[in-house]
Amino acid sequence: MSAVRRKFGEDYQVVSTSRSATFSAPAKRKRQRFVEKNGRCNVQHGNLGGETSRYLSDLFTTLVDLKWRWNLLIFILTYTVAWLVMAFMWWVIAYIRGDLSHGGHEQSTTPCVANVYNFPSAFLFFIETEATIGYGHRYITEKCPEGIILFLFQSLLGSIVDAFLIGCMFIKMSQPKKRAETLMFSQDAVVSQRDGKLCLMFRVGNLRNSHMVSAQIRCKLIKSRQTPEGEFLPLDQCELDVGFGTGADQLFLVSPLTICHKINTDSPFFDLSQRSLMNEQFEIVVILEGIVETTGMTCQARTSYTEDEVLWGHRFLPVMSLEEGFFRVDYSQFHNTFEVPTPPYSVKEQEEKNSLTSPNPLPVASSLPSPLLGNSGCGGRRERLLSADHADHVHVEEQAFRLPNKLQRMSSTKEEHLWRALKTGSALPGGKASSTGDLSLSIQRFRSSSIPAVRQGHLEEQVQLLSLDGDAEDVDLEKHRLPAVFSTISAPTPAPVQVPLVGSRPEDNLPPKLRKMNADR
Repeated sequence: MSAVRRKFGEDYQVVSTSRSATFSAPAKRKRQRFVEKNGRCNVQHGNLGGETSRYLSDLFTTLVDLKWRWNLLIFILTYTVAWLVMAFMWWVIAYIRGDLSHGGHEQSTTPCVANVYNFPSAFLFFIETEATIGYGHRYITEKCPEGIILFLFQSLLGSIVDAFLIGCMFIKMSQPKKRAETLMFSQDAVVSQRDGKLCLMFRVGNLRNSHMVSAQIRCKLIKSRQTPEGEFLPLDQCELDVGFGTGADQLFLVSPLTICHKINTDSPFFDLSQRSLMNEQFEIVVILEGIVETTGMTCQARTSYTEDEVLWGHRFLPVMSLEEGFFRVDYSQFHNTFEVPTPPYSVKEQEEKNSLTSPNPLPVASSLPSPLLGNSGCGGRRERLLSADHADHVHVEEQAFRLPNKLQRMSSTKEEHLWRALKTGSALPGGKASSTGDLSLSIQRFRSSSIPAVRQGHLEEQVQLLSLDGDAEDVDLEKHRLPAVFSTISAPTPAPVQVPLVGSRPEDNLPPKLRKMNADR
């Protein structure tokens, strides 16, 4: 049972499988983290099979990655075994040459190593040689070539062992992992508004006066998901933008900084609200990288935030204060937050709400009134008629530009003739003649400004005399071209007052007032 608790955590409870047992509400289990708060990755590799030999191929990195207790044990055992083996080899040489049989070397015999009589003396000779102590009592003579060869081998082997083990210990001691202990992250992340936008924020700080050169921060969202094809992706990693495009991820970390992730349409938290945050399961991994100023080595500090450590509607307390001649950082307030008014809705819901409250204006074509109006506002009606006429004119010109060049020239020639005929009072396409000089000056100005070019086969010319309000000084003659599509979609309006055609000339169709004016002239 203790092994199970060590593996899965103290908050995991044993569930009875007895059918007679009554089930109650299960207690909330401890959140299994992908990265611990101290930056340690909670991942274990198993069932490697024959792949364990890859660790031996990179033996130096394997030794550096070991814990300190194993490094010290390997360091001591390596030197002890090497010393014993080399001392034994010197003892063997002395034994073969018969130097051990003599309690003291005679004057007639020359030993291989002077003053080596047993194994302890051979061991002391090796230590004196390896450590270059050289007390001068034991030494190699020139009558022992095998001793000279063993001495050369001992020197080479000792240099290799020293370089390997001492280098391994030096690299392990100078690793920048401990530098990450002085880089702080806030205990919680907060969600609040900044510059009118909903943002996810957390705080980082540097406890040392030495700077982190080229400090850069990255964020990863760890969340399991299922693709539209049905594939399940456990612990899928998604990048969180903390200012990569604007350079805000490059930090000048001399004082605590608040890192901000703006929640927008490109953010994975686009549909995250205060209510959905309670039901979500995700983990935000924060990675801070930089070069240690004193050693020049790259340092990386990590931490993570689960959904329980994200506070909605909070903001960090300020920690900077201005003293006399310097700025002071109060790290006692580094992790503290306070509540601020924050909408509980997601950014997606807020955008949908804003789109409903402020809809886009309707197109002009759908709200055009009918040109056949009765006694209504003369100025407003005239503007609407001219805008509809201009839209129709542009549409016809677009269709004309699609014709070949020869047909375009023929069409433009016809239009010029028709327009010249309208100006000079010649016969219109309907076969009737009219003279603009017989009309009043205001009608002539309106007619010259309101009648566009006539295009045969596309539009229908209609000349109507509309009754105006009593306040109007003159009677305006409005000539409007109404396409078939506008005729079908125009809203029903009061029937206009039209003057019946009683004569063959246009002067006969004018009201009595205009005929009287023409007769006086």
